[in-house]
Amino acid sequence: MSIVAVNPATGETIKTYDEMSPDQAKNAVEKSHHAYLFWRKTSFSERSSLMRQAAQVLRDNVEEYARVMALEMGKPIRDGRSETEKCAWVCDYYADNADKFLARETIETDASRSFVSYQPLGVVLAVMPWNFPFWQVFRFAAPALMAGNGGVLKHASNVPGCALAIEDVFRKAGFPEHIFRTLLIGSKQVDAIIENPLVKAVTLTGSTPAGRAVAKKAGDMLKKTVLELGGSDPYVILDDADVPAAAITCVTSRLINSGQSCIAAKRFVVVESVRKQFEDLYVRYMRAKKMGDPLQEDTDVGPQARHDLRDDLHRQVFESIKKGAKCLLGGEIPKKKGAYYPPTVLTDVKRGMPAYEEELFGPVAAIIPAKDEADAIRIANDSVFGLGAAVFTRDHSKGERIAEFEIEAGCCFVNSFVKSDPRLPFGGIKESGYGRELSYFGIREFVNIKTVYVK
Repeated sequence: MSIVAVNPATGETIKTYDEMSPDQAKNAVEKSHHAYLFWRKTSFSERSSLMRQAAQVLRDNVEEYARVMALEMGKPIRDGRSETEKCAWVCDYYADNADKFLARETIETDASRSFVSYQPLGVVLAVMPWNFPFWQVFRFAAPALMAGNGGVLKHASNVPGCALAIEDVFRKAGFPEHIFRTLLIGSKQVDAIIENPLVKAVTLTGSTPAGRAVAKKAGDMLKKTVLELGGSDPYVILDDADVPAAAITCVTSRLINSGQSCIAAKRFVVVESVRKQFEDLYVRYMRAKKMGDPLQEDTDVGPQARHDLRDDLHRQVFESIKKGAKCLLGGEIPKKKGAYYPPTVLTDVKRGMPAYEEELFGPVAAIIPAKDEADAIRIANDSVFGLGAAVFTRDHSKGERIAEFEIEAGCCFVNSFVKSDPRLPFGGIKESGYGRELSYFGIREFVNIKTVYVK
């Protein structure tokens, strides 16, 4: 079997890779486990030094990594540079803070001494998606390795070059050979890796169906999982919002990564009194964005990562229009080579339409009218997803109240677009998954929180 990297901007094959055989994948896991047995005994100081070197490798090769992302999944080159820098940031963050986050905690009991210790689990399998092919991996790998674990990566099959480049970052940084390995395998081999007794836990970022499948298999094996799944983030624009600023922020969020982001704004729930103003501005700003070659510096929206994903997005748009949604911009597949889809704006979106019910993983905005604040909150929560959300209002105390207590999501931003930050926990609820990445919550997901009691 082969794994083929295809340029979505041209349809041309970049490179063909041989898929690992089951025995080769098993052997890679075994080597990672043996590396872990040594790695777990290293000090935080030793790990931090290497992790800072990984950050430097990323910064030294930013153009190379941005280019491979552009070629394999169509990410605009400017976004690839930013993604690489963010990976370096998360490496530095855990190099600076891991020892503090995992420090022994003394607990007063009737023992002469009792405390909580955080110990590594072993080899962790990461099943990762193509949309942020470096960031999704590093936000797992940096804390996992700093905690003393090993890691094996099953990356999306359309970004094999990114997967191998990430393995090479750790090698160039001087990490022990095999402590982080890329497994060039297809999805059919994932179950066998989860079943391997040397794999102690699994983290997955991807679709809800993929999360269910991995959680089921890991559950059968009684192995810990962290799942970051799909999202259909609601952005609530209230009647007292700064509408021009909200429209700019909403367009920026909707077009992150050419619209292919779990935490991109997807549903714009707009109170009726400001709807016309918001729609006019939103369409104007979306129309101004340039779609084109991801290697060009002025490109805002590149191709979708694969033709089948582009075609499925168009089906969602077409079916929503058929059921009564109005298309204010875009909505047609361009007559050009590549998996392109234009910035598209739908309004009058209602329950029962794909644009309301499903995740739109591309540059398509769904505007949903609401009668008032209470109705807007109801609509925002009327989703199986619960990853991110945002509220726009000039009343900061009201926005904070709604964000904290009324919106059902793992994170909610006020007057800003949703983004991940190493300093803050990241993850969802409902069908958007469970567990948390980043901050001190993330590094504690894959450790043995061990009680030690001395009488």
